[in-house]
Amino acid sequence: MSETARPRPIIIDTDMAPDDWMAILYLLQSPLADVRAITVTATGEAHKGPGVRNALRLLALAERAGVPVAGGRGTPLRGDHHWPLLARLFVDWRFGLPLPRTRQRPSPQSAAGLLTSLIMGSPEKVTLLAIGPLTNVAEALLARPELADRLEMIYIMGGAVDVPGNITPSGFTHLENHFAEWNIYCDPYAASVVFASGAPITLVPLDVTNTAPITSEFYERSRELQGTPAARFVHRVLSRLKPLIERGDYYFWDPLTAVLITHDHIGTYRDMALKVVVEEGPESGRTLAAEDGHRIRVCTSVDVPRFEEIFLQTLNGTLG
Repeated sequence: MSETARPRPIIIDTDMAPDDWMAILYLLQSPLADVRAITVTATGEAHKGPGVRNALRLLALAERAGVPVAGGRGTPLRGDHHWPLLARLFVDWRFGLPLPRTRQRPSPQSAAGLLTSLIMGSPEKVTLLAIGPLTNVAEALLARPELADRLEMIYIMGGAVDVPGNITPSGFTHLENHFAEWNIYCDPYAASVVFASGAPITLVPLDVTNTAPITSEFYERSRELQGTPAARFVHRVLSRLKPLIERGDYYFWDPLTAVLITHDHIGTYRDMALKVVVEEGPESGRTLAAEDGHRIRVCTSVDVPRFEEIFLQTLNGTLG
């Protein structure tokens, strides 16, 4: 997408984790993004109520009240995979970080209902940023398969193709699955539905996000550049994550995917046939290259310094 192009209509489907907050604020600040709605997938990190409230308060911070927000179901379409409760509670609480209060109310529609009505009602195709488990997206596609033809692209942060998964860090879980990535693992069946839907998909897996850790150097740059409320909030989030950043354990998962929507050219891509392991077992949720898989455009590398520059300058309203 050209940097001089008109804003792209975007719906954000998110599980409202810290990296999601950063991705959302980036798109709300970007002149290349026309955010039409935020739908909260409650099968990931945040629970439904807190996730919806935090999304509404991010909109207030960015002075974008009026963008509709809806919450989705709290259980996967199949199975019972879930994040550890303590991690979810910390995310619900926003690490104690303050956000403006708002009088805006959530949409009366479900997340899948809001996705459907906005996509089908748009005169132009909509781009979907999916940065959580794919429960909401799959639910909408199962009810209305024709939605796939109304999507310009689904950018999905998820999966691990040729690298290990990320659901078994030491001391965090007791799972024995070394293949799955969290967003796919939490609802493998939903991911398989989306992959098979026929919608155009760009997958941003751990293979590429592993090359974009949030570094101490970037943290210092974010400390120096706090020209907007969005930039200040992102720095405060990074401050809470500083121990993980210093250990090299926190990555630009969702912000990288968001920036690729507006600046697709900073990545390189290849088409792959992929499927998701839906069955229970030590590989459940694995994203697997297979002859009987579905054609997916996979991001394989990214210009990380350019990404960091675009992300930070957009947050600060200084991108030329």
